[in-house]
Amino acid sequence: MLRVRFHGRGGQGARVANRVLGDAAFFEGYSVQDFPLYGAARRGAPVTAFARISKKPILERGVISEPDIVIIMDETLLDDVLVVPLSGLKQGGIVFINTAHSQIEAKAKYKITEQVITLDITKISLDMLGRSVLSTLAGGVASRIAGLSEDSLKRAVEKEVSKITTERELIKKNIDAALYCYHAIQPVEIKTTEVIPEGSPVTAIPFETAVISSPAINTVGNTPLRKTGNWRIFKPAWDYDKCTRCMTCVTSCPDGCIAVDEEGFPYTDYDNCKGCLICVEECPANAIKREREVHAW
Repeated sequence: MLRVRFHGRGGQGARVANRVLGDAAFFEGYSVQDFPLYGAARRGAPVTAFARISKKPILERGVISEPDIVIIMDETLLDDVLVVPLSGLKQGGIVFINTAHSQIEAKAKYKITEQVITLDITKISLDMLGRSVLSTLAGGVASRIAGLSEDSLKRAVEKEVSKITTERELIKKNIDAALYCYHAIQPVEIKTTEVIPEGSPVTAIPFETAVISSPAINTVGNTPLRKTGNWRIFKPAWDYDKCTRCMTCVTSCPDGCIAVDEEGFPYTDYDNCKGCLICVEECPANAIKREREVHAW
């Protein structure tokens, strides 16, 4: 059985990417199981999706704790202390990272011992689709790593995108982008070993009183650990030669991420700026432009 785990952020299409992989495998006659896991459905929040692919009936249930393949659609998740996307990766497993950095750079930066594959699918999405929607592209990458065929990928992308839009040109663009990513990845061999539990799979759970078994929340809030700027695709950048210090950007920012320095010029808290670019739209002096976030580090 091949176990795949996707890590992305709300709005990037991790669930759809997982469906594309599952559909492609199903079209080739495999037994397939795919499902997402997320909390509050909001843009930018971490999302995880899981897929199992097997030639035999799949009897496992639940999340995948020991994946053969990990697909990381947002590189900044590798620094998220609450997500830990590489946890449980099997020896001999494969990690794909959506990044502008090389395989060697990413492997050294994140101290990954297993095989790493990198590709800037965000740039490909912007170039081919005109927007940062990574679902079909990540599905294409995962299908290639899983050893599925090009024809099955085409059918899977058309099926899933057709659920979202009836615009044939957009469906074709998604197919083309998925195939571009598919062919950008070299075929790989997955050399992980199957984990076979020893002894009885039945676990005895002792009875506990409600005082012991009822959950309690005693930890401090983790909001300061979640830097909402880490999923930004574009960021605002100021041209202070044009800035009139009118403060329109300060009052327009929905998250209060623009402050004012001692000279009265606005500046951005990039740790928490989500890249909505309302400030760019509202600036009457056109003193703010948008810049692509190319590197996470």
